[in-house]
Amino acid sequence: MARANRIAILGAGAWGTALALQAARAGNVVALWTRDAARAAAMAEARENARYLPGQPLPAAITVTADAAAALQGAAFALAVVPVQHLRGVVAALPPGGCPLVVCAKGVERGSLCLPLEILAQLRPQAHAAVLSGPNFAHEVARGLPAAAVIASRDAALRGLAADLLGTSGFRLYGGDDPLGVQVGGAAKNVIAIAAGAVIGAGLGENARAALVTRGLAELSRLVVALGGRAETAAGLSGLGDLLLTTTGPGSRNTSLGMELARGTSLEAVLASRAGVTEGVETAPALVARAAAAGVELPVCAAVADLLAGGLTIDAAIGRLLARPRRDE
Repeated sequence: MARANRIAILGAGAWGTALALQAARAGNVVALWTRDAARAAAMAEARENARYLPGQPLPAAITVTADAAAALQGAAFALAVVPVQHLRGVVAALPPGGCPLVVCAKGVERGSLCLPLEILAQLRPQAHAAVLSGPNFAHEVARGLPAAAVIASRDAALRGLAADLLGTSGFRLYGGDDPLGVQVGGAAKNVIAIAAGAVIGAGLGENARAALVTRGLAELSRLVVALGGRAETAAGLSGLGDLLLTTTGPGSRNTSLGMELARGTSLEAVLASRAGVTEGVETAPALVARAAAAGVELPVCAAVADLLAGGLTIDAAIGRLLARPRRDE
Protein backbone atom coordinates (compact mmCIF):
# COMPACT_ATOMS: atom_id res chain seq x y z
CA MET A 1 0.00 0.00 0.00
CA ALA A 2 1.34 3.43 -0.94
CA ARG A 3 2.36 5.68 1.92
CA ALA A 4 -0.06 8.58 2.51
CA ASN A 5 1.20 12.08 1.81
CA ARG A 6 1.48 14.56 4.67
CA ILE A 7 -0.01 18.07 4.46
CA ALA A 8 0.36 20.80 7.06
CA ILE A 9 -2.40 23.34 7.70
CA LEU A 10 -1.25 26.55 9.39
CA GLY A 11 -4.30 28.07 11.01
CA ALA A 12 -7.22 26.36 12.74
CA GLY A 13 -10.04 28.76 12.02
CA ALA A 14 -13.11 27.71 10.07
CA TRP A 15 -11.37 27.67 6.67
CA GLY A 16 -8.21 26.02 7.96
CA THR A 17 -10.23 23.30 9.64
CA ALA A 18 -12.39 22.81 6.54
CA LEU A 19 -9.27 22.40 4.40
CA ALA A 20 -7.85 19.95 6.92
CA LEU A 21 -11.02 17.90 6.59
CA GLN A 22 -10.79 18.08 2.79
CA ALA A 23 -7.12 17.07 2.82
CA ALA A 24 -7.96 14.07 5.00
CA ARG A 25 -10.90 13.24 2.74
CA ALA A 26 -8.46 13.18 -0.18
CA GLY A 27 -6.40 10.50 1.60
CA ASN A 28 -3.66 12.54 3.24
CA VAL A 29 -2.24 12.57 6.76
CA VAL A 30 -2.86 16.08 8.07
CA ALA A 31 -1.23 18.22 10.76
CA LEU A 32 -3.52 21.11 11.79
CA TRP A 33 -1.58 23.85 13.57
CA THR A 34 -2.83 26.56 15.91
CA ARG A 35 -0.54 28.85 17.90
CA ASP A 36 -2.68 28.40 21.05
CA ALA A 37 -1.50 25.27 22.86
CA ALA A 38 -4.58 25.11 25.10
CA ARG A 39 -6.87 25.30 22.10
CA ALA A 40 -4.88 22.63 20.27
CA ALA A 41 -5.22 20.32 23.26
CA ALA A 42 -8.96 20.99 23.54
CA MET A 43 -9.52 20.28 19.83
CA ALA A 44 -7.42 17.13 19.98
CA GLU A 45 -9.42 15.84 22.92
CA ALA A 46 -12.88 16.81 21.65
CA ARG A 47 -12.03 15.84 18.04
CA GLU A 48 -13.82 18.91 16.72
CA ASN A 49 -13.32 22.65 16.29
CA ALA A 50 -16.10 23.67 18.65
CA ARG A 51 -15.48 27.38 18.16
CA TYR A 52 -15.63 27.57 14.36
CA LEU A 53 -17.12 24.30 13.06
CA PRO A 54 -19.11 22.75 15.91
CA GLY A 55 -20.51 19.30 15.28
CA GLN A 56 -18.03 18.49 12.51
CA PRO A 57 -15.86 15.61 13.77
CA LEU A 58 -12.14 15.49 13.02
CA PRO A 59 -11.10 12.10 11.61
CA ALA A 60 -8.11 10.18 12.95
CA ALA A 61 -6.00 11.30 9.98
CA ILE A 62 -5.91 14.85 11.42
CA THR A 63 -3.49 15.65 14.24
CA VAL A 64 -3.93 18.99 16.02
CA THR A 65 -0.76 20.63 17.31
CA ALA A 66 0.69 23.94 18.52
CA ASP A 67 4.19 22.94 17.37
CA ALA A 68 4.80 24.47 13.93
CA ALA A 69 8.06 22.60 13.36
CA ALA A 70 6.36 19.27 14.07
CA ALA A 71 3.45 20.16 11.79
CA LEU A 72 5.75 21.02 8.88
CA GLN A 73 8.11 18.06 9.24
CA GLY A 74 7.79 15.77 6.23
CA ALA A 75 4.94 17.77 4.66
CA ALA A 76 4.62 17.82 0.88
CA PHE A 77 3.43 21.41 1.27
CA ALA A 78 1.73 23.62 3.83
CA LEU A 79 -1.48 25.57 3.49
CA ALA A 80 -1.17 28.98 5.18
CA VAL A 81 -4.72 29.66 6.31
CA VAL A 82 -4.42 32.73 8.51
CA PRO A 83 -5.82 36.25 7.95
CA VAL A 84 -3.69 38.41 5.68
CA GLN A 85 -3.06 40.90 8.48
CA HIS A 86 -1.41 38.09 10.51
CA LEU A 87 0.31 36.26 7.66
CA ARG A 88 3.62 38.10 7.97
CA GLY A 89 3.96 37.31 11.67
CA VAL A 90 3.09 33.63 11.24
CA VAL A 91 5.46 33.05 8.30
CA ALA A 92 8.30 34.98 9.96
CA ALA A 93 8.06 32.69 12.99
CA LEU A 94 8.24 29.46 10.99
CA PRO A 95 11.41 27.35 11.09
CA PRO A 96 13.88 28.17 8.30
CA GLY A 97 13.77 26.20 5.07
CA GLY A 98 10.80 23.90 4.92
CA CYS A 99 8.22 22.87 2.38
CA PRO A 100 6.38 24.88 -0.29
CA LEU A 101 3.61 27.19 0.93
CA VAL A 102 0.11 27.54 -0.51
CA VAL A 103 -1.54 30.70 0.79
CA CYS A 104 -5.28 30.47 1.41
CA ALA A 105 -5.82 34.03 2.67
CA LYS A 106 -7.59 36.84 0.79
CA GLY A 107 -6.78 40.49 1.24
CA VAL A 108 -4.21 43.28 1.18
CA GLU A 109 -1.89 43.96 4.11
CA ARG A 110 -2.38 47.39 5.66
CA GLY A 111 0.74 49.51 5.78
CA SER A 112 2.77 47.57 3.21
CA LEU A 113 -0.16 47.25 0.73
CA CYS A 114 1.19 43.77 -0.10
CA LEU A 115 -0.81 40.89 -1.50
CA PRO A 116 -0.24 37.53 0.26
CA LEU A 117 2.38 36.14 -2.13
CA GLU A 118 4.24 39.46 -2.01
CA ILE A 119 4.52 39.04 1.76
CA LEU A 120 5.96 35.57 1.24
CA ALA A 121 8.40 36.85 -1.38
CA GLN A 122 9.75 39.38 1.10
CA LEU A 123 10.17 36.84 3.89
CA ARG A 124 11.16 33.74 1.89
CA PRO A 125 12.28 34.83 -1.57
CA GLN A 126 13.48 31.34 -2.52
CA ALA A 127 10.34 29.49 -1.40
CA HIS A 128 8.02 27.76 -3.83
CA ALA A 129 4.61 29.36 -3.36
CA ALA A 130 1.05 29.28 -4.67
CA VAL A 131 -2.34 30.72 -3.77
CA LEU A 132 -5.63 28.84 -3.38
CA SER A 133 -8.81 30.85 -3.88
CA GLY A 134 -12.37 30.54 -5.10
CA PRO A 135 -16.05 30.57 -4.15
CA ASN A 136 -15.91 28.46 -1.00
CA PHE A 137 -17.81 28.69 2.26
CA ALA A 138 -15.90 26.79 4.93
CA HIS A 139 -18.92 25.03 6.42
CA GLU A 140 -19.89 23.57 3.03
CA VAL A 141 -16.38 22.34 2.20
CA ALA A 142 -16.17 20.84 5.69
CA ARG A 143 -19.32 18.82 4.97
CA GLY A 144 -18.00 17.63 1.62
CA LEU A 145 -20.55 19.51 -0.49
CA PRO A 146 -19.51 20.09 -4.13
CA ALA A 147 -17.14 23.02 -4.65
CA ALA A 148 -14.39 24.26 -6.94
CA ALA A 149 -11.34 26.47 -6.47
CA VAL A 150 -8.20 27.54 -8.30
CA ILE A 151 -4.58 26.97 -7.31
CA ALA A 152 -2.46 29.60 -8.98
CA SER A 153 1.32 29.73 -9.22
CA ARG A 154 4.10 30.38 -11.68
CA ASP A 155 5.41 27.01 -10.47
CA ALA A 156 3.53 24.48 -12.59
CA ALA A 157 4.85 21.52 -10.59
CA LEU A 158 3.59 22.97 -7.30
CA ARG A 159 0.12 23.81 -8.54
CA GLY A 160 -0.13 20.34 -10.05
CA LEU A 161 1.00 18.67 -6.84
CA ALA A 162 -1.42 20.70 -4.72
CA ALA A 163 -4.32 19.96 -7.05
CA ASP A 164 -3.47 16.25 -7.11
CA LEU A 165 -3.24 15.89 -3.32
CA LEU A 166 -6.15 18.14 -2.29
CA GLY A 167 -8.64 17.53 -5.07
CA THR A 168 -11.47 14.99 -4.98
CA SER A 169 -14.57 14.41 -7.08
CA GLY A 170 -16.43 16.80 -4.76
CA PHE A 171 -13.70 19.44 -4.55
CA ARG A 172 -12.58 20.27 -8.08
CA LEU A 173 -9.31 22.17 -8.29
CA TYR A 174 -8.21 24.09 -11.37
CA GLY A 175 -4.66 25.25 -12.01
CA GLY A 176 -3.85 28.84 -12.89
CA ASP A 177 -0.70 30.70 -13.89
CA ASP A 178 -1.95 34.20 -12.95
CA PRO A 179 -1.46 34.29 -9.19
CA LEU A 180 -1.57 38.09 -9.13
CA GLY A 181 -5.01 38.20 -10.74
CA VAL A 182 -6.26 35.49 -8.40
CA GLN A 183 -5.07 37.42 -5.35
CA VAL A 184 -6.63 40.70 -6.49
CA GLY A 185 -9.93 38.93 -7.08
CA GLY A 186 -9.89 37.37 -3.63
CA ALA A 187 -9.16 40.72 -2.00
CA ALA A 188 -11.55 42.94 -3.93
CA LYS A 189 -14.58 40.68 -3.71
CA ASN A 190 -14.68 41.03 0.09
CA VAL A 191 -14.80 44.82 -0.15
CA ILE A 192 -17.47 44.77 -2.84
CA ALA A 193 -19.49 42.34 -0.70
CA ILE A 194 -19.64 44.89 2.13
CA ALA A 195 -21.13 47.37 -0.35
CA ALA A 196 -23.61 44.77 -1.60
CA GLY A 197 -24.69 43.99 1.94
CA ALA A 198 -25.16 47.68 2.69
CA VAL A 199 -27.44 48.02 -0.33
CA ILE A 200 -29.64 45.16 0.88
CA GLY A 201 -29.55 46.32 4.51
CA ALA A 202 -30.66 49.78 3.42
CA GLY A 203 -33.64 48.26 1.59
CA LEU A 204 -32.54 49.44 -1.84
CA GLY A 205 -33.49 46.18 -3.55
CA GLU A 206 -32.01 43.48 -5.73
CA ASN A 207 -31.75 45.70 -8.83
CA ALA A 208 -29.40 47.99 -6.94
CA ARG A 209 -27.33 45.08 -5.65
CA ALA A 210 -26.98 43.60 -9.14
CA ALA A 211 -25.89 46.93 -10.58
CA LEU A 212 -23.38 47.53 -7.78
CA VAL A 213 -21.87 44.05 -8.02
CA THR A 214 -21.53 44.38 -11.80
CA ARG A 215 -19.73 47.71 -11.47
CA GLY A 216 -17.63 46.22 -8.70
CA LEU A 217 -16.55 43.44 -11.04
CA ALA A 218 -15.47 46.10 -13.56
CA GLU A 219 -13.33 47.70 -10.83
CA LEU A 220 -11.81 44.35 -9.92
CA SER A 221 -10.97 43.63 -13.55
CA ARG A 222 -9.37 47.05 -14.09
CA LEU A 223 -7.15 46.59 -11.08
CA VAL A 224 -6.11 43.07 -12.07
CA VAL A 225 -4.93 44.33 -15.47
CA ALA A 226 -3.26 47.44 -14.06
CA LEU A 227 -1.19 45.38 -11.63
CA GLY A 228 -0.06 42.95 -14.33
CA GLY A 229 -2.68 40.21 -14.24
CA ARG A 230 -5.04 39.07 -16.98
CA ALA A 231 -8.59 40.29 -17.51
CA GLU A 232 -9.89 36.75 -18.01
CA THR A 233 -8.80 35.85 -14.47
CA ALA A 234 -11.42 38.30 -13.19
CA ALA A 235 -14.07 36.23 -14.98
CA GLY A 236 -12.92 33.00 -13.31
CA LEU A 237 -13.44 31.28 -9.98
CA SER A 238 -11.37 33.76 -7.97
CA GLY A 239 -13.10 36.77 -9.54
CA LEU A 240 -16.67 36.46 -10.75
CA GLY A 241 -17.19 33.11 -9.02
CA ASP A 242 -16.10 34.29 -5.58
CA LEU A 243 -17.89 37.61 -6.06
CA LEU A 244 -21.18 35.83 -6.80
CA LEU A 245 -20.93 33.69 -3.68
CA THR A 246 -19.76 36.43 -1.35
CA THR A 247 -22.32 39.04 -2.41
CA THR A 248 -25.34 36.72 -2.42
CA GLY A 249 -24.65 33.90 0.05
CA PRO A 250 -26.25 34.38 3.48
CA GLY A 251 -23.13 32.91 5.11
CA SER A 252 -20.86 35.73 3.88
CA ARG A 253 -19.28 37.63 6.77
CA ASN A 254 -18.60 40.64 4.55
CA THR A 255 -22.11 40.88 3.14
CA SER A 256 -23.68 40.46 6.56
CA LEU A 257 -21.41 43.17 7.97
CA GLY A 258 -22.59 45.59 5.29
CA MET A 259 -26.19 44.72 6.08
CA GLU A 260 -25.68 45.38 9.78
CA LEU A 261 -23.99 48.72 9.13
CA ALA A 262 -26.88 49.82 6.92
CA ARG A 263 -29.32 48.92 9.69
CA GLY A 264 -27.54 51.22 12.11
CA THR A 265 -25.23 48.85 14.01
CA SER A 266 -21.79 50.31 14.65
CA LEU A 267 -18.74 48.69 13.08
CA GLU A 268 -17.27 48.09 16.53
CA ALA A 269 -20.41 46.28 17.69
CA VAL A 270 -20.57 44.08 14.61
CA LEU A 271 -16.93 43.02 14.90
CA ALA A 272 -17.18 42.44 18.66
CA SER A 273 -20.02 39.96 18.10
CA ARG A 274 -17.98 37.76 15.75
CA ALA A 275 -15.50 34.98 16.33
CA GLY A 276 -14.04 35.03 12.82
CA VAL A 277 -12.26 37.78 10.88
CA THR A 278 -14.14 39.90 8.31
CA GLU A 279 -11.28 40.46 5.89
CA GLY A 280 -12.91 43.24 3.88
CA VAL A 281 -12.71 45.67 6.81
CA GLU A 282 -8.91 45.86 6.89
CA THR A 283 -8.51 45.27 3.16
CA ALA A 284 -10.75 48.12 1.95
CA PRO A 285 -8.42 51.08 2.68
CA ALA A 286 -5.34 49.09 1.68
CA LEU A 287 -6.90 48.00 -1.62
CA VAL A 288 -7.94 51.56 -2.47
CA ALA A 289 -4.45 52.85 -1.65
CA ARG A 290 -2.81 50.13 -3.76
CA ALA A 291 -5.12 50.98 -6.66
CA ALA A 292 -4.44 54.70 -6.34
CA ALA A 293 -0.70 54.04 -6.54
CA ALA A 294 -1.37 52.21 -9.81
CA GLY A 295 -3.56 55.03 -11.14
CA VAL A 296 -6.79 53.00 -10.92
CA GLU A 297 -10.04 54.46 -9.63
CA LEU A 298 -12.26 52.17 -7.51
CA PRO A 299 -15.46 54.14 -6.73
CA VAL A 300 -17.33 51.28 -5.03
CA CYS A 301 -14.36 50.16 -2.95
CA ALA A 302 -13.48 53.75 -2.06
CA ALA A 303 -17.02 54.33 -0.80
CA VAL A 304 -16.71 51.23 1.39
CA ALA A 305 -13.38 52.41 2.80
CA ASP A 306 -14.86 55.81 3.66
CA LEU A 307 -17.95 54.19 5.18
CA LEU A 308 -15.82 51.94 7.42
CA ALA A 309 -13.68 54.89 8.47
CA GLY A 310 -16.78 56.75 9.62
CA GLY A 311 -16.36 59.51 7.06
CA LEU A 312 -19.45 58.62 5.06
CA THR A 313 -23.01 57.52 5.83
CA ILE A 314 -24.82 54.82 3.87
CA ASP A 315 -27.06 57.41 2.22
CA ALA A 316 -24.09 59.61 1.34
CA ALA A 317 -22.17 56.66 -0.06
CA ILE A 318 -25.07 55.66 -2.32
CA GLY A 319 -25.60 59.27 -3.32
CA ARG A 320 -21.92 59.66 -4.21
CA LEU A 321 -22.00 56.61 -6.46
CA LEU A 322 -25.22 57.66 -8.18
CA ALA A 323 -23.93 61.18 -8.76
CA ARG A 324 -20.91 60.03 -10.76
CA PRO A 325 -20.77 61.43 -14.31
CA ARG A 326 -22.70 59.45 -16.91
CA ARG A 327 -20.51 57.38 -19.22
CA ASP A 328 -20.66 54.48 -21.67
CA GLU A 329 -20.24 51.07 -20.09
